[in-house]
Parts: sequence; structure tokens; C-alpha cells
Amino acid sequence: MTNQNKHIHRYHRHMSVSYAVSLRQRLYSFVLVPILSFILVFVVLSKFGGQGFALRESITWGYVFSALIVTFARLLLAYVLALLIAIPLALLINYSPKIERILFPLFDVIQSVPVLAFFPVVILFFVHYNFYNGAAIFVLLVTMAWSIVFSMVGGLQVIPSDIKSAAKVFGLTGINYIDKILLPAVVPYLVTGSLLAWAGGWNIIIVAEVLHTYIPGGSGAMDLFGIGSVLVATSASNNQRDFLMALTGLVVFVALMNFFVWQKLLKYSEKFKFE
Repeated sequence: MTNQNKHIHRYHRHMSVSYAVSLRQRLYSFVLVPILSFILVFVVLSKFGGQGFALRESITWGYVFSALIVTFARLLLAYVLALLIAIPLALLINYSPKIERILFPLFDVIQSVPVLAFFPVVILFFVHYNFYNGAAIFVLLVTMAWSIVFSMVGGLQVIPSDIKSAAKVFGLTGINYIDKILLPAVVPYLVTGSLLAWAGGWNIIIVAEVLHTYIPGGSGAMDLFGIGSVLVATSASNNQRDFLMALTGLVVFVALMNFFVWQKLLKYSEKFKFE
């Protein structure tokens, strides 16, 4: 670490911010996490998540758990793709006031359009290539990405001016400025945006896996196996026992994820906030 970087690191610690992770380690994470996520999702969806969903006459807790894992795999892949898109977009908006004046209103309009409004067109496109999982993941991606983009943009805009001035004094520019200033500053907002993105993903999964309702002449055989399609199928068949089992499994899964993942991340992100 150079003397300049040491100074700027101390300055941030004085502002209650500490981040010892190097840029190289971050780049490894940006590469390895998506690759590992894609491998995990590919294995899960290839084995369990194909089209042709048919509800059993009586489901078990193991069946509900399998549906939750498949749905989680779709959400995970959509989230990773949303991150890969949202982070560069947020940095691009923050690059200059001129770019912000052009892109921010454009993105605001796009995200205001309900995703289900163009879902039928998306479905037909993916159905043409027999890629049903792609349709569900695309809708999840669109739903999740904007929460991350706008949350990060908000975080980038509230970086204190004295922090920016200190960066200029110590000659932090380009990739070093992104590494030492921008990325640490947006951690709390990235976590908050990710939490909102996952909440939106859980909401939309109820319809994203039930594809036949958007395909002319479609049938339940076109649906995707997952907790969303299980909930819809059990509700449509008026099977209250199985519906309550699926709903309970979903609530417990979301609650556990919130406690063991998001609450931990929210607490961790507090150290990156400027005081």
C-alpha cells in the first residue's frame, strides 16, 4: 500500500469506514461469484427446474423444500445478472451530470412500466427458442435490477464533499477512485437495494413460474417447477392443506434468509456509512 493510500485509508477510518479488501480481491469476487452461481443454478435447474410441472396429488415437506431450492436458484441467477448490470449502470449515471440528466429520467420511465405489461411478449420470445427458464429469469432480472440501480445512485450522490476533496488531494483517480471511494461508499445502499430486489423477486415469482397463462392455448405442462407454481396450482385446485404447506415453507424460508443473510449484511454495512 502506498503512502497516499495509507493516508486516505486512515481518513476513512476516522469517518468510521474500514475496508481492507483489495481491488484484486474484489475483482476475484466479481468473477468467481457469478461463475459459481451459474454452475449452481445450472445443476439445480437442469435436474429439477425444467418445464412440464405437474402437481402431485399430495405433496410432502421434501417436495416443498425441493420447490423452494429451484425457485431460489432462479432468483440467485437473476440477482447475479442484476448486479452485473446495475453496478455499471449506476457508475455510468454518476460519471457526469450530463449523462445523469439523460439516463436517469430514461431509467425512471423504464422501471415505472409494470414488468407484467410486456411479460406475454417476453414469454413468446423465449418459447420460440424453447427456453422457458429464460423467460422466468428475465422477468426476475428486470424486476430486481432497478431497485439496485436507483439505490446505488442514491448512495453515490450522498458521498460527502470532503471525502471527494481528500481523494483529489491524494491523487486518487480512475480505478483507484472507484476502489477506494465509490465501492465502499455504496455498500450500505447496495445491501438495501439488494434486499428490495429480493423482496420484489419473491413477489413476482408467483407468476413468473406459471407460464401457461401468458401463452395462447397454453397448458399447465408449460409451467416451471418451483414454489410459485406450487402455490398457484394448490390454490387453483382448492387444496387448502397443500397450499398451507407451500405457503408455510415459503414464509419460513424467507424469514430464515432474512435473519441469517440480510440482517447480517445490514449490520455489516453499517461500518461503511459516513458519519
